This record gives sequence, structure tokens and C-alpha cells, in this order.
Amino acid sequence: MERIVDQIASCTECEECMESCPTYQITGEKLFSPMHRLQTVQTVLEGGTVSEQMVESLYNCPKCMACETVCPVEIKISQIVDAGRRMLVQKGLGPLERGKRIIEGILKKGNAVNGDPAKRLDWLPEARPHQESETLLFLGCLPSYLVKDAASDSYLALKRLGIDYMILEDEGCCGTYIYEAGDIDLAREYFQRNVDRFTSLGIKNLIVPCNGCLKCFKYFYPEVLGEFPFQVSHVVKVIYDAVKKDPSLLDKMERSLVYHDACRLARGEGITEEPRELLSWCGAEVKDTELNREQAPCCGSGGGIRSLYRDLSTEMASRLLKMAPGDTMVSACPFCTFQLRATAQGKEINKDVVYFSTIVLDSLQN
Repeated sequence: MERIVDQIASCTECEECMESCPTYQITGEKLFSPMHRLQTVQTVLEGGTVSEQMVESLYNCPKCMACETVCPVEIKISQIVDAGRRMLVQKGLGPLERGKRIIEGILKKGNAVNGDPAKRLDWLPEARPHQESETLLFLGCLPSYLVKDAASDSYLALKRLGIDYMILEDEGCCGTYIYEAGDIDLAREYFQRNVDRFTSLGIKNLIVPCNGCLKCFKYFYPEVLGEFPFQVSHVVKVIYDAVKKDPSLLDKMERSLVYHDACRLARGEGITEEPRELLSWCGAEVKDTELNREQAPCCGSGGGIRSLYRDLSTEMASRLLKMAPGDTMVSACPFCTFQLRATAQGKEINKDVVYFSTIVLDSLQN
């Protein structure tokens, strides 16, 4: 709390963050800007009156970190929003009702998208192998149920590259939504169960195609539990490291693609060139949106806002789709892939959105 107070106090109210924030850009509501979110958290900290709109300001933040790239005093605004959500939960002002239902689904069904656990492996293109490994391919909720090509094509690409891994039939959820909603006590309990299970299975490494799982395992788990004794890698990095040794593994298939930098890979991990190199090795002409890499716009699916503020998140995705200088977009994030596909269909925007491992698998199979 002392660090948060110091960070909030360091804000000079220069307003540099205002125009980088997608929520503020769309709504024009100052309360929904990064600078004013800091002020809201301060009000909550000081025990002041918290309006319904102030609660909304903390829950409609996509935590895309765009504000953090321009903040001259390097305030970790997304982390302060997390702290604000926790305080709202402590005061009985959160999670929001829709968020509570999603958390209930996680606890009952082991996933955040109301999927049937019996159908979790419907994406699997073959009988489930029963091999043991120190490396677990943890697919995540969206790839397992809603972006099944991200699951199947990542699975097959890793297999073709000779990567050793195992998968679980009853994988469960990483629990990121519980953390994002601000219920830190429940998150701690849920996280610990996963850690105990991984340990009992002899797992030492996790490969994840989901950026939500990546951030949750890599940052939220050690923050909440004090440690996370497993190495976590995004599948794009694992595939890149394997192919880099011999790019000729990928047959060139000429095509033109627009690569979208997902917030949690580009701003969060600095992974921007690896996916572009992979796509180039596949023979693709890789194009960028006007704003790209660390400046890339958010698709609107992060921080739990798609489930809470659908119209707002859809507008973010629409703006991004219209920026793309081509008909086919590639993402290395299942959240972005799902969000952009759903928005393109719903808004009748003529864009095809592909998860990156599909392109890699096509080149490996050719």
C-alpha cells in the first residue's frame, strides 16, 4: 500500500496518458482515464465516497498498459487498478454481478467461458496421448472452447517440431479472472490448488498459447503466493526458438498478413519481432497497423472488460480492425483472436483473423 500511495502521489497530472487510453478515447469521460483512475484509487484508499461510476472506472480498464508506455514518471497504473479492484471487493463493491457469475462458472466447471468440461478436448485431432513429461502444454479456456484452432494448431506445430510435452484431460482454469475481478483471497486458494497439482505431477515447465494464462502464471501467481516454481513460456517463443535453429523447416507459402501486437506480448513481454520473423520464414509479407509493437492499440478483450462492458470492448476492436491494411490479420493471442473475429462478424467488417500457429502449421505441413 505504501508503494501504491507513493506511485499515486508521483503523478504530475501531465495528462500524457489520456490520449493513449482506449476507454477514454471512446467515451471521452475523464473519470475513465488513467490519471483519474489513480485519483479514484486514492479516494477508495482514504475511505471517501465511491460512486457507481468510480467503480465502473476501475472495472472498465482493459489493463492494456498503453498508458504506462507514455507515463513520464513510469507509474504502474495497471497494478494500481488491480489494487483498487481488491479494495472494492473488501468494501463489498466488487466483483460486479456479471463477474461473480463467471467466477462461479470457474469454480463449478473449471473454465471461464461456461464450457462443458466433458468437451474440453474436442479440439484434439487425435486420441489423447498419455505420455508423462516435465513440460505441460496448458491450453487455457479460450483455446479449449472458443478458439479451438489455437489449441489444435499449437498442439500439432509443437509436435511436428519435436517438442516434448504432455496435456491434461481435466486441465482446469489458470484462475486469472478471479484475480482480475479483485477477489484476492479466492485467487490465492485457487492458485495454490493448481500449484499443488502441478507439483504432484512432476511438472517443471509450462507452455501456454494464451496470453491471459501467461500473465497469470508468470506474474499473478508469484505475487499472490510468493513464488511460482515453474518456468512459463508462451508458445510463440517456444516455436520461434525451435525454428530459429533451422528456418528451412518452414516451407514458404506466399501471402500477405497484418500482424497485430497483443498488449500482453508486446508491451508486457517485449515479444514483437519473434512472431514477425516466424511469419516471414513462412513466406508471408508482414504488414503492420499504423500503430504497432509497444504502441499497438488494444483489442478490447483484456482485464475482463469484454464480459462486463461488451459495447465498449467491441468499439475498441472495431477501431483496430479498421486500421489493418489488409484482409487477413494474425494474432498470437487467443483473446485478441476471439474478440476480433466476433467483432468482424458482428460489425460486418471484412477481415479474416488467424491465430499465428495456424500459419506455422501450414508451412510445416506443406
